[in-house]
Amino acid sequence: MKQTEAVSHPRTFPLRLERRLEQPRWLALLSPLILIVVALLLGALLLAFIGTNPWTVYRRMAMTAFGDAYGWSDTTIKATPLILAGLGVALAFRMRLWNIGAEGQLFLGAFMATGVALHWLPPETPQPVMLTAMAVAGFLGGALWGAIPGLLKARLNVNEIITTLMLNYVAIFWNNYFVYGPWSERGFGLTPQYPRSAWMPRLTDFGSTVPFFRGLTAHLGIVLGIVLALLFWFIWRQTKWGFALRVIGDNPNAARYAGIPLARNIVLAMMLSGGLAGLAGMSEVAGVVHRLQERFSPGYGFTAIIIAWLA
Repeated sequence: MKQTEAVSHPRTFPLRLERRLEQPRWLALLSPLILIVVALLLGALLLAFIGTNPWTVYRRMAMTAFGDAYGWSDTTIKATPLILAGLGVALAFRMRLWNIGAEGQLFLGAFMATGVALHWLPPETPQPVMLTAMAVAGFLGGALWGAIPGLLKARLNVNEIITTLMLNYVAIFWNNYFVYGPWSERGFGLTPQYPRSAWMPRLTDFGSTVPFFRGLTAHLGIVLGIVLALLFWFIWRQTKWGFALRVIGDNPNAARYAGIPLARNIVLAMMLSGGLAGLAGMSEVAGVVHRLQERFSPGYGFTAIIIAWLA
């Protein structure tokens, strides 16, 4: 007698979610706004659940951040390193390069900028020259720190998550050695204050030209961050190199077949990513603390990872 075997069929569902092949521009612009509204509504439900008036909380948050010149200044001061470091991390993430080392690259950028301000250029150097040299040094410091995991990834296929994460601690302790050692001011964990030529101008200094800037004590780094964000978008969307980077991120095999040099572009992308984080460090020490110290960053480089994921 033949035994009939039961054939199990996979269970099917009438609905299935698939990613759009092409996203309309209006939807790309509208999606973040919808998500913000949903997040605010969920937050309001949570606040109401614990017996707090959501309107009062949101109003106080908005007034604290944007209600007066002090609020605007404090918000932009905090936003500047996050914009710069977030741009760097986002660039690497778009290529499927998981740069977790923005904090260390930020510290190296601040270290190099401090070297220019205190040791490598005289205090009487004109401010535009001094700040330009500090920005270049800060970018190079972060770029060199990003090049290490980039080279290891491109040549030896070493996991960049591990290398960038470990290099964070190397950079932080490198910084601590100098602020407690050769560059220390009387043994404290900080350097002497920068000369005035190494201080980044405040927005209020341009109040006579731009009336909106009057009373804003935020530094010029926020303008640099916005300009670089626009430049990043232009390079990513409007240039051949940006297209090559997108292809590498989407399909490395297709990029290799098309003749796009993977190793070189991986290293360049990691250097650019680290360089932007280095600029974040330079803007923080030149625009806010005006010296290098042990804990000048409250974790901007790590917060930039979250920003890049949300971008």
